[in-house]
Amino acid sequence: MLDSPRNILLASALSALAGYVDAIGFLQLGGLFVSFMSGNSTRMGVSLAEGNWSSATEALGLVALFVIGAATGSLIVLGRGVNRQPWVLLAEASLLAAAALCYATSLPNVAVAAIVLAMGLENAVFQIDGGGGLGLTYVTGALVKVGQFAAAALTGGARWGWAPNLLLWAALVAGSLCGALAYHWINLAAVWFAAAAALALSAIVAATIHL
Repeated sequence: MLDSPRNILLASALSALAGYVDAIGFLQLGGLFVSFMSGNSTRMGVSLAEGNWSSATEALGLVALFVIGAATGSLIVLGRGVNRQPWVLLAEASLLAAAALCYATSLPNVAVAAIVLAMGLENAVFQIDGGGGLGLTYVTGALVKVGQFAAAALTGGARWGWAPNLLLWAALVAGSLCGALAYHWINLAAVWFAAAAALALSAIVAATIHL
């Protein structure tokens, strides 16, 4: 997936966008995530052990919404026509804009639901022929690949093979920083910036898809 400068830049931009949105969601939900479902799954298990059923249910709901979003993104990719990336990004932008509108109309829970759907959907951007694609809203896999490619470089493999995956991690951290700052500034209204970014990326991808 990270086989060209275009794909590396796009994946990094989307990872930064995911970090931005996840920081906003994390602060809004008080410790749960809108894109990191491993963390939510752990929280659900801990909540079940403690008998905190409402917290466990909330975590499970977020996981379910994320899966629905991922499935929706896959359906867009598997639809008719080729070059579906712009459509996935346009759908993501629409969900994020809907989330911002819901917050503006005093529906914060609906806003969070739309954000989680958008994050699940984003992971389909690099999906090809029904495959798993590239995880963009979480970086555990990217960090594993950094270690693996670093080991390969030390044993005669590609010298810089680890760099693209490290860039994904750095982009997510930078996005998280910006998202946290924006949330403290204007609360969930900060999602408007994410919607605009997704819309801009959709237009850029549409214009450069054959480059």
